[in-house]
Amino acid sequence: MTAKRALIVDDSRSARVILGRMLEGYGLQVDTAESAEQALEYLREQRPDVIFMDHLMPGMDGFQAVQALKANPHTATIPVMMYTSQEGELYLSQARALGAVGVLPKTVKQTDVSRVLYQLRLLPDRRAADSTHSLPAAQAASGASETEVVPIERSHEPGEIERAVRGAIGPALEEQTTELRRCVTHGLEALGRRMTARLEALAARLPEAPPASASAIPERPARRRWLPLAATVALAWVPALVLGALYVQALSSTSGPASADSRLGALEAQQAQILTLLAELRAELRSPAADSEPAQPAPAGLRTTIEQVPYGEAPLAGARLERLRALLAELPDFRGRLRITTYVGDFCLTGNALEGYSIAADDLPVTGCDLLGNPFDDGLTMAERQSLDFANLISTFQREVGDTLAIGVQHLGRQPRVAYPDRARAALTAGEWNRIAAQNNRVEFALEPAS
Repeated sequence: MTAKRALIVDDSRSARVILGRMLEGYGLQVDTAESAEQALEYLREQRPDVIFMDHLMPGMDGFQAVQALKANPHTATIPVMMYTSQEGELYLSQARALGAVGVLPKTVKQTDVSRVLYQLRLLPDRRAADSTHSLPAAQAASGASETEVVPIERSHEPGEIERAVRGAIGPALEEQTTELRRCVTHGLEALGRRMTARLEALAARLPEAPPASASAIPERPARRRWLPLAATVALAWVPALVLGALYVQALSSTSGPASADSRLGALEAQQAQILTLLAELRAELRSPAADSEPAQPAPAGLRTTIEQVPYGEAPLAGARLERLRALLAELPDFRGRLRITTYVGDFCLTGNALEGYSIAADDLPVTGCDLLGNPFDDGLTMAERQSLDFANLISTFQREVGDTLAIGVQHLGRQPRVAYPDRARAALTAGEWNRIAAQNNRVEFALEPAS
């Protein structure tokens, strides 16, 4: 059987070498090109089974190269996979609209390459080896006629299926185990700091003991100073034991290959819970000084429109999408750049990580909040912050206006536009806090005219 051939088009030598070694590990023959022009010259003589195309290259870029390939009947049917650091639903939709089959990140993993090759049918299906048995060969060996049905016995050696399953899911399980171990370690450290801070705050609020008289026994205050330390150790061990039990359970769940897929799902669910817990701890441990850090001033010449994002809604959807649609309708002749930036506000919430959080009642004291943070936004990727309607709107608009208006989307996290109040202030309510959080949980549309 002829080996499959892949072409890697990238101006970075290191990127070509990394991807090329991964593809050669699957038995593919690999050719490389340093530019789109060199790749088009190569395709006049050769016809690879797949092309991995970089986006940003000197001269012709990746999108222009894909358009040229799809316009040529000789190369139009060759599958093209974008191999780039670009990401997001908007970029993926643009790549597919031009004819690419998908996007492979530059921080590529072995599992990503394997998945792409199986999707493109450049590797044989793993199940083919288990279900392929030659009936004519079995009949010839037994001397049976063509019309006889000869029972076929499976020739699997003991443990062959188990090795195949372990080889298929081993890299994914190892990656999940490493990530889970890292999360457990960070969780223990954060919990220790959290417990220590709470005990120190509690000790600061306790009344000071009256001065001891000359006849008083000095040992009693000395023993009292050990109480916070003892309590810290005791409380720190409780979450450590819980997380340790989860970790042991996760490791034990990977031992049997029979239910490997379902157990991998359980590992991912436990990892998501731990990541949510870490986000909650980071929000509570954030200092007031960091919360009140002012946002960086916008450059001169910018016209900025600010839209608030209610808690629990995707930033680039709903009312923000309609505001953007109206803004673009006013810019048919505008030349310059539109910067779309999302920011996160920390709300006073009630609930827990398992059942979910909701906005606290307005009259609830801030000290009664279960969490000051934004676990909903913390769990979103850049692509999830954008809706499909948003990606379609941007793609359609850019096709209509061309390169006269450049549109950039970025997420800058926590940069409060309005300073949060002091959490220790008496009579501070959740309603007052959340009104400020709503102003900081926002999307900014900044128009910068071309110079």
